[in-house]
Amino acid sequence: MSVPPEGPADERARGTLRSARPDLCDPVTVPRHGDGGRSPVAAWTDVPPRLLVVEDDDHIRTSLRWALEDEGYTVEEAVSGEEACSLVDVAPPDVMLLDLMLGRMDGFGVVRHVRRRHDLPIIVVSARADTHDIVAALEAGADDYVTKPFHVKEITARLRALRRRSGAARPAADTGPDEVVLDRHADAPLVLREARGTVHRGDEQLPLTVTEFRLLCELAAVPGRVLSRQDLLERVWQHGYFGDERIVDVHIRRLRTKVELDASAPRLVQTVRGLGYRLDPQ
Repeated sequence: MSVPPEGPADERARGTLRSARPDLCDPVTVPRHGDGGRSPVAAWTDVPPRLLVVEDDDHIRTSLRWALEDEGYTVEEAVSGEEACSLVDVAPPDVMLLDLMLGRMDGFGVVRHVRRRHDLPIIVVSARADTHDIVAALEAGADDYVTKPFHVKEITARLRALRRRSGAARPAADTGPDEVVLDRHADAPLVLREARGTVHRGDEQLPLTVTEFRLLCELAAVPGRVLSRQDLLERVWQHGYFGDERIVDVHIRRLRTKVELDASAPRLVQTVRGLGYRLDPQ
């Protein structure tokens, strides 16, 4: 599927916008599935996953929607941060694709709003490739970050990885004896129930995001063993992530604020300088 052809005036307009607005991406082009083809999401659920694309540029938003619909997704659109927050609060999508430069309420504000209320996966899609912007978006609560221009295959690969992580974090019908106590010496023990998709500190269920939950599960699967950033990228992100490995550091920091009694002096999720991270059950 290709984006609609543009005339000379459209080309000139887009060229002007591209120089003034660094968050624009190139048109997205994807092959159409054949009649016998099957969408990559078909194995996940009988109902196509619902995506919310938040982008204020009409051409980019429409191109991305067409490309994703061609891949089998159900896509809704929002042109502003305010509209995105309203849509999410009424009917949260399965995944949000979010631009940062949105006007009065930017993408950072949207992430913060959503994270206060929901744990849905958020992928930031922006041409702002500065490390400060990437780290700020992740620390605000985004799960992943894609820089423009991009190919739709990169987006769909990350969507599949997020869906796998999300599915692994949802309750199972028959959970079995999956309880792992990670901190039994605290007044309120920290308990991981992977099959149920929950982590409790005493009677309180901790509000971990999908990515934070999978990070904790991977570390808990090999207690005391050091996992490098690349190990964690391959185990958690699962799509040949080729961006900044510091995405792991940001999610580890967020995880610590939720599972550690004192995130400034972590005892459970420990840093092994120059090597990676390990979980040290107490």
